[in-house]
Amino acid sequence: MSRAISANLNAHDGLVGAAASAPPARHVASAPAPIALSVHQDLAEIADDWRAFADTADGTVFQTYEWLDTWQRHVGILSDVRPAVVIGRAADGAILFLLPLATRPAAFTRELVFLGTELCDYNGPLLAPEFAAAVPAGRFVALWQSILTQLRANARLAFDVVRLEKLPVKIGAQDNPLLSLGTTPNPSGAYATPLAGSWEEFYAAKRSGATRNRDRGKRKKLASHGTLAFVEPHDDAAILATLDMLVAQKSRAFARMGVANIFAQPGCLNFYRAIFTDAAARHLTHVSRLDCGGETVAVNLGLTFRRRYYHLQASRDDGELARFGPGTAHLHELLAAAIARGFTTYDFTIGDEPYKREWCDGVTPLFDHYAAASARGLMLSAPIAAKARLKRLIKQTPALWDAFRRLRSLAGRLTRHGAPAKEPVENNREP
Repeated sequence: MSRAISANLNAHDGLVGAAASAPPARHVASAPAPIALSVHQDLAEIADDWRAFADTADGTVFQTYEWLDTWQRHVGILSDVRPAVVIGRAADGAILFLLPLATRPAAFTRELVFLGTELCDYNGPLLAPEFAAAVPAGRFVALWQSILTQLRANARLAFDVVRLEKLPVKIGAQDNPLLSLGTTPNPSGAYATPLAGSWEEFYAAKRSGATRNRDRGKRKKLASHGTLAFVEPHDDAAILATLDMLVAQKSRAFARMGVANIFAQPGCLNFYRAIFTDAAARHLTHVSRLDCGGETVAVNLGLTFRRRYYHLQASRDDGELARFGPGTAHLHELLAAAIARGFTTYDFTIGDEPYKREWCDGVTPLFDHYAAASARGLMLSAPIAAKARLKRLIKQTPALWDAFRRLRSLAGRLTRHGAPAKEPVENNREP
């Protein structure tokens, strides 16, 4: 059982707990209400509060209890990730925000990061609808310093570097308060498109007549090799068999690209197998595949939250039928199903793959926050930020990115049977 650490913040003077000076009587009415902070290392002890809060809070599927608890049990625990979930409550005890943080080992130090950050396409807090009114941007900076103070009070959570990555500008309809800490652009952007009308109307609005004719021609050729079926498995055995097919297809793709196979990372495959077969998480997960003549030619793992469909992991056959676009055909089925079921947004998540731009009107920027938390952290945080800037320069410069991918693919072919690459690939790839 973890120990909850609590304090009250009076942002009027930026002090915590008993050290806060009482404001003059004439200002009491306008003084901001105190916020009680608690830090939790045992996820199970806050499971009920977390689930209940997520039902009404602004946030993404990646901040749900089911996603992060499953990740910690199967992945985080293997690499000494230590949860440090911060909950802020109003004077009446109502939760204003839940910030799923953790510390993890890094070279010569430990870092303060988001829990599960490796497999979260968006990071941030869960925010109560009234959060922005209770904690304006100017107050959050003082609140964040109090959060750091609470974290440092526990020696087991010691850290030298703050590394908060993949921050969206908005948390639901609210501004992301973490952006007030000072950020730099993340190397990658994210992509999402609103869904409206029928599939036919949406498709016609997004793709030109020539492209639609080409798509229909490819689909017809694909169907000539066997009946096409959009399959959504529901029992555990069928889900696991479909997931295993995705892993096999993506593993071959990772090898061709010369990037790390995320499913080979410790605990990662077990995490996916657990989350997609967990009855308690069934309302968040979606598995589908496209079969051609009984053979699986494309697979997708998706997540669902607040009428938003998250395109998480996609794979396609790389054999004879690849030239007929099975991944594209499967994506069409997914988009049509999302529209038919009342989803209002199809979220392609992080990654600048070209096919996403074909469906989305623009890129959604993501941001990172790096800071030193100690004297040693001053030396360690600078190289982290510099590496992120270099990565962004390469990824956002087409010539450099194309050259890098070619070199990476060549290296992958040369070392196909050697050690995997160290840099992870973004979660989703072109259909």
